[in-house]
Amino acid sequence: MPMMPYVSPEQAMKDKADFARKGISRGRSVVALTTASGVLFVAENPSATLHKVSEIYDCIAFAAVGKYNEFEQLRVAGIRLADVKGYQYSRQDVTGRALANAYANAMGATFTDSPKPLEVELVVAEVAAEHVELYHILFDGSITDEDSFVAIGGRAEAINEALGQTYQPDMDRAAALRTTVAALEQVEERTMDADRLEVAGLDRSLGRRKFFRLDERGVAELLDAE
Repeated sequence: MPMMPYVSPEQAMKDKADFARKGISRGRSVVALTTASGVLFVAENPSATLHKVSEIYDCIAFAAVGKYNEFEQLRVAGIRLADVKGYQYSRQDVTGRALANAYANAMGATFTDSPKPLEVELVVAEVAAEHVELYHILFDGSITDEDSFVAIGGRAEAINEALGQTYQPDMDRAAALRTTVAALEQVEERTMDADRLEVAGLDRSLGRRKFFRLDERGVAELLDAE
């Protein structure tokens, strides 16, 4: 009987983590930051149809980097989970924290049990009457809540550092967009044109559904606004 090569559990987990980080690092970063009216997501994404930022429920949005087919499955699963809970109980019982915990549990189980981990990193945001909740979920199911802003993806550390020097609380949407684009341009060392940016977010001044998405013209107008 042939002997199977032995790999220690520690080495197996390290190999999975390295594999997932390598896959995620290939993706362009997504930034989420709080504004005076909610939260703004900004991503470099030339595709007009394959979105990195999406609505999940009334006050909840989702952003992801990594393999598109993997985070698309998570997005759809999150919408179904929220819809079922909202239908069985009430719409107010659907929360960003519960959804983020569900994502963390699913991604952690996959990381532990599957030979191949998910090459995905997520942000779940919920906007309430007076505050915003931001949850950052890693490929291994680790979850943290963020205060003001967070970048995920390949250049996340450098972008977070750049934003830390320029971020101001309670910025309006235009100022938040210009601040984020400036940080992305500083890190990537090139210009970010409006046609390559995906900009969306949650705005508490909207109706029941707080999610909005800007088209190329809307992005250009905010970048040019004084």
